[in-house]
Amino acid sequence: MRVGVLVSGRGSNLQAIIDAIEAGTLSAEIAVVLSNKQDAGGLERARKHGAPAVWLDAKPFAGRPDSREAYDRAVLEVLQKHEVDLVLLAGYMKIVTAVLITAYENRMMNIHPSLLPSFPGLDVQKKAIDHGCKIAGCTVHFVTEGVDEGPIIIQAAVPILEGDTPEALAARILEQEHRIYPRAIQLYAEDKLRVEGRRVSVADAEPVATGFYNPG
Repeated sequence: MRVGVLVSGRGSNLQAIIDAIEAGTLSAEIAVVLSNKQDAGGLERARKHGAPAVWLDAKPFAGRPDSREAYDRAVLEVLQKHEVDLVLLAGYMKIVTAVLITAYENRMMNIHPSLLPSFPGLDVQKKAIDHGCKIAGCTVHFVTEGVDEGPIIIQAAVPILEGDTPEALAARILEQEHRIYPRAIQLYAEDKLRVEGRRVSVADAEPVATGFYNPG
């Protein structure tokens, strides 16, 4: 399975995906890594591991009434050129439009650092702490036109500790992101995901009835 990864920053989730592929726990290959930022660390990670790395500058599209759609059409051309089967957003700081979402319906995933549907958008760790939440976490979901609203594939929970800072909480959540994103991709590669409306079912999934409480 050929995956295309869209990044804007350092690419730590990209690295987790690469590591899983090289460890043999993820049946996929990186077809292309694309960024809207020329200096994105994710591009260098791609080059280091021999994957095509593409910077697509958004400036030439600025000022057009359809600038976002036009940019995504250019992104789509790159993905199609590299014969991408599954698109992965990994710290991609642009809202994708229907141009990409339609072309890759139920074939585009995103990782978000909260337990959706709680706290979509930005600054989610601070929001969770400010709301007095006891549990935070991360979510892998299919991408739809609503921001962080797509069908949920897999989630991981992280306790919010007394005196937590957004930075400390984000670091603990990131560890779980690196675990569940490759897992979600592998489930897709094994053709085990079924989307029915807002629900994603997993074929042959082992039921888990355990959990934890915070505070204990």
